[in-house]
Amino acid sequence: MKSATEYKHPINVRANQMDIPVRGVGQDDYDDKIKSAQLELERIQSEREELERKKRELEELTSRKRLFLAQQVELTEKLAAAITLIEREIYELREETDQLDQCRRCFAEHMDSIQKHDPEKWTRDNLHEKLEKATMVTDLAADEYEQAAAYFTGTRSGAIFGKPSKGGRKTGTKTNGESEFLSQFINGFAFNLPLMAFGAIGLVVYFLK
Repeated sequence: MKSATEYKHPINVRANQMDIPVRGVGQDDYDDKIKSAQLELERIQSEREELERKKRELEELTSRKRLFLAQQVELTEKLAAAITLIEREIYELREETDQLDQCRRCFAEHMDSIQKHDPEKWTRDNLHEKLEKATMVTDLAADEYEQAAAYFTGTRSGAIFGKPSKGGRKTGTKTNGESEFLSQFINGFAFNLPLMAFGAIGLVVYFLK
């Protein structure tokens, strides 16, 4: 049996029919515009993030500035008040130190005068005279000691004279009595110093006889 006759139909193919079609100019422009738009969006997003970062940084700096201003005002007030109190304290300490030094010199003179009297060396003939002089010296010393103790009562130095300290000098101006005592104390010491010197010289001359 004869096989069936195969039918062959010729296919006409053009030379450029199998080539990949090339995009047109309009399509390329569209793609470029999309890419440009995406880049622009990315740039805008980056700028927006940068602006947000700068905004947060500015808010933080503004908050720190407000905190600094508040601390500046508070510390300035505290330091100014402390400086004023310290200066006042230093002034009062110096004033009290000067007064104590005046007391120390005065008491040293009194102690020296008192120690020069030796009752064991007194005789019956000069007992009255020696006792009168010695009593005057001790009375003067006791009087000035009591005045000093009264003056320094309530100050840091009050305990020196056997008075309980009140924890420091009281603020405010001194009373008239205190001012008068200080004036009398200084003037009295200046007035009595020559007398005590002459008395000491007289005693030395007496004992050397």
